[in-house]
Amino acid sequence: MGKQITEMLKGTLEGVVLAILSGRPAYGYEIAAWLRDQGFADIAEGTIYALLVRIEQRGLVAVEKVPSEKGPPRKVYSLNAQGREHLDEFWDTWSFLADRLERLREGGE
Repeated sequence: MGKQITEMLKGTLEGVVLAILSGRPAYGYEIAAWLRDQGFADIAEGTIYALLVRIEQRGLVAVEKVPSEKGPPRKVYSLNAQGREHLDEFWDTWSFLADRLERLREGGE
């Protein structure tokens, strides 16, 4: 899969992270570790942290600083109402695209 999956993930990673946060609050390292456990080993932690900054700036998540046993407080992210709306739109778009791609794959128009 290599480069092709990396390119496809660039366009969907925001939705994937929002979907993770829809299940439970998490901090950056937890999200990166979960993605690695799911087979997304090529996603760098820095990519996740940059994405978290962007979705925070866009108002899609709530952030709580939680004390850490090791070092400075952790930023724990949770999906807020605006983030849920954005995630719903992502899933609608995903469904539309997946349906059209499956039609193409089956030789339809």
